[in-house]
Amino acid sequence: MLDTPLVFIDVETTGTRATRDRITEIAALKVVESKVVDRFISLIHPTTSVPAHISQLTGIYDDMLGDAPTFPSIAEKLLAWLGTACLVAHNARFDASFLRNEFKRAGYTYRPTLICTLRVSRRLNPTLPKHNLAALLAHFDIQRARKHRAEDDAVALWELWQRWQQDNDAATWQAALADEQRHRSLPAHLSSEQLADLPSAPGVYLFYGHNRLPLYVGKSINLRSRVLGHFQRDHQDDKEMRLAQQIQHIEWEETAGDLSAQLREAQLVKTLMPIMNRQLRRQGSLKTWYWPSDAPCPTLVSGSAIRQPQPGKLYGLFRSAKEAKEALRNIAEEHQLCPQVLGLEKGKGRCFAQQLGKCRGACCQREPLDEHTQRAQQALAKLQVSAWPWPGKIVIREQSRRGGPIAHHVVDHWCYLGCAPTKRRAQTLKGDAPQFDVDTYRILNRFLNTPEQHQLTIAPL
Repeated sequence: MLDTPLVFIDVETTGTRATRDRITEIAALKVVESKVVDRFISLIHPTTSVPAHISQLTGIYDDMLGDAPTFPSIAEKLLAWLGTACLVAHNARFDASFLRNEFKRAGYTYRPTLICTLRVSRRLNPTLPKHNLAALLAHFDIQRARKHRAEDDAVALWELWQRWQQDNDAATWQAALADEQRHRSLPAHLSSEQLADLPSAPGVYLFYGHNRLPLYVGKSINLRSRVLGHFQRDHQDDKEMRLAQQIQHIEWEETAGDLSAQLREAQLVKTLMPIMNRQLRRQGSLKTWYWPSDAPCPTLVSGSAIRQPQPGKLYGLFRSAKEAKEALRNIAEEHQLCPQVLGLEKGKGRCFAQQLGKCRGACCQREPLDEHTQRAQQALAKLQVSAWPWPGKIVIREQSRRGGPIAHHVVDHWCYLGCAPTKRRAQTLKGDAPQFDVDTYRILNRFLNTPEQHQLTIAPL
């Protein structure tokens, strides 16, 4: 690794999203045999304005960039200058992801080898409380004229590198670099030891940030593959980059199978409210369309109706009355149904949609009411909510194909009461004030429709 040229590099940007934000400054020092042999330093016109809070942080303002070159105009020259050198940067995947995306927009492919000095620092100085560049420079008494300016940061990084070489014997230094390279795909703040026992089995995983702030909860039938996969796409996906920048701790739970993993994921998201889980959050009261068997139109009712036997059909589960009405209105327009007959509009006689030719006339007897009802229910069929097909509670036995743990899930009218390792213990589960949950319903409905595919056995309880 160190036989090749090293390029100590820092970039300043208009933000933190490598796929959307742009580079405003690049500074790079080319080092060969422990000597700086060349430099590449330039402001870059980002072809967009620099946000005010970024300018306050970096000291780079729009008027400084007016005459600066754009990245495409220097891309070929910079790519040739970088060559096959190994990039050395603090939190290297951040800088490299911006370079890769800028080169990609300019029509070039750039996939450099990286050394992350943040990870090197964690291996050389594990007792230090902080490993950001400012803290390290203060600890080693290394001066820099300006913070968050590319040239000053790149020079300071090179001085820090030299200080490490002076303070550590050759074996320690080489071991730190070798260990960093073995785990170069991991986030800079994450210890590789945390992943040593990560199994290739079903389960859920939890990513935490500073002070154990819950960042993200996920599930997979292969925990190891899924977790490591998060760290391979950070240059392509802004969410993965945010995770990689913030993650400091990982926990996981192995489960009996995919059903257990999905149910546990939904439960943890609602309990922990991780900042990067947009779905599966706790809902308020749900709404559904209830169409009695002898009625000409549906009625909007609480989603809790799904827990009770109904002499009719339920269509859709919605987070608000507005969302429910909008869904029904869209179906009415698509199938030329009458919004007046469906109860979406008030009035008598021809509705406005019929005057526009968008209703077949159930409102004015041009279409028989029973024919309209049949068409409407057929159009809504894709939203029909499955009725609970058992007289009471059931137990679902699950065991993974690899012969791991066994789970017995207890469900009553789509309400999940919990799981236990044995059927005897499952019989005692009553749940903690169980409520209907749309995400749990969707998970259970999907698995219970094809239990054989998931090695599930179902029995009344």
